[in-house]
Amino acid sequence: MTLARPKMVLIDLDGTLVDSVPDLAYCVDAMMRELGLPERGEPAVRQWVGNGVERLVQRALINAVDGDPDPAEFERAMPVFMGLYRENTSGRSHLYPGVREGIDYLKRAGMRVACVTNKAEQFTLPLLRDMGILDDFELVVSGDTLAVKKPDPAPLLHAAERLGVSAAESLMVGDSRSDVKAARAAGFPIVCVSYGYNHGEDIRDYGPDAVIDRLDQLQGLLESAA
Repeated sequence: MTLARPKMVLIDLDGTLVDSVPDLAYCVDAMMRELGLPERGEPAVRQWVGNGVERLVQRALINAVDGDPDPAEFERAMPVFMGLYRENTSGRSHLYPGVREGIDYLKRAGMRVACVTNKAEQFTLPLLRDMGILDDFELVVSGDTLAVKKPDPAPLLHAAERLGVSAAESLMVGDSRSDVKAARAAGFPIVCVSYGYNHGEDIRDYGPDAVIDRLDQLQGLLESAA
């Protein structure tokens, strides 16, 4: 598929811009120790992220992607994790290769750039700031900005409305089936990165319009369509 050059690009955070798993895994294991439960380790956490911290904590408690923990155990675990993550949001996290260059290209080309993530604002803004990219985004839509989050299309449509750009003139860039589903429902073209968090599945199976290995490959993709 040929992608039209967009006026606005929305970019997911975790697994697309930032590898945040090292901090999340640290907090999961510290939480499990405090609860007297077995640590899960970073490889497991990599399979569980992408749907917000509540779902991450649930998956850690049951040691699986699908299913629900005991409600009382979850109620006990959630504040422990939140306290840990507030203190360990970014110290072990890092930008993926090509992210800085990719954002610089989009801005240099005159495209409007926003971040749309399922991460709560109290964690999103410090992480973007500590990674040195917060000021690059004209708008940040976090997981608690609206009553719903991806895969619901509302966060994408909210960003488009706020910036005055139609869905057809926009592009979503993400790493997961949640991003693909949100983009399709919102009428956005969707490009996915190959390296992100998609519960161990190949993102190509969900039919994004294109797959790139680094964010700075957007330049070649979009300029070939110009």
